[in-house]
Amino acid sequence: MRNDGDDEKEEKMERVHDVGGQRTAGPIDRSEHELFWWEKKIDAVMRVLASPEKRIMHVDELRRAMECITAEDYERLSYYERWLVAMEALMVEKGLMTREEIDRIMEKPRDA
Repeated sequence: MRNDGDDEKEEKMERVHDVGGQRTAGPIDRSEHELFWWEKKIDAVMRVLASPEKRIMHVDELRRAMECITAEDYERLSYYERWLVAMEALMVEKGLMTREEIDRIMEKPRDA
């Protein structure tokens, strides 16, 4: 409990994704571009998982999972790669898949 005369300031918790207003972030590229096939696939998987019929995950959960990505990985990954990492984490968190199952699927050749 804080006293009214307490001069302590609350510490602001900043995460790597919270770059709003930072001058070092640089401008946002708003140019339209065609999505790669794998980006379209990740987008489609998210739409199915978040669909009213499935309700496996919610957009807020995806955002939370992306905010939990380490700073190093967040900076390295592209937008849709962050979605993929977040969806994988949520699938494991919800007990729908194990990390080993995901790794096994990812090791399979694309043509298989």
